[in-house]
Amino acid sequence: MMLKRTIEKALNQQINAEMYSAYLYLSMSTYFESLSLPGFAGWMKVQAQEEMSHAMKIYDFVHERGGAVKLMPIDGPPVKWASPVAVFEATLAHERKVTGLINKLVDLAIKEKDHASNIFLQWFVTEQVEEEASADELLQQLKRIGNAGHALLMMDKEMGRRTFTAPAEEGA
Repeated sequence: MMLKRTIEKALNQQINAEMYSAYLYLSMSTYFESLSLPGFAGWMKVQAQEEMSHAMKIYDFVHERGGAVKLMPIDGPPVKWASPVAVFEATLAHERKVTGLINKLVDLAIKEKDHASNIFLQWFVTEQVEEEASADELLQQLKRIGNAGHALLMMDKEMGRRTFTAPAEEGA
């Protein structure tokens, strides 16, 4: 069954939102580079890769369902933050916003009785739980650190260990 136009339009908007997320995290990476915090910068680059993989997962799904992908302009993200804490406050707020977008997509899929899209979107529902928890955990750690530079450098080293792992293919 082909995608209904309402679902197709909403999924195209989500592709754009995921690509914006990648831009946002690349901008945050640049901010951390400017502070000589390569571990935080690397963590954000991995986050950007993850968001692009989410966009491509939706992109592929739209095509698989006979829909048309329509790429739209991507808004420019902020480029400055007051502190690492402010970056992770913005990260958590952004992930909460994305959770809301995913939940609205699920609601639409249910309303349209599009069971395939509903099942597909459940992966993103689960992913957002992890995204919010991760951002919140790092935010709380940064708040605990406060102005302790040595602790920030230790955390930077730890953050640099993160590597990108592509999402597993369904049924693989």
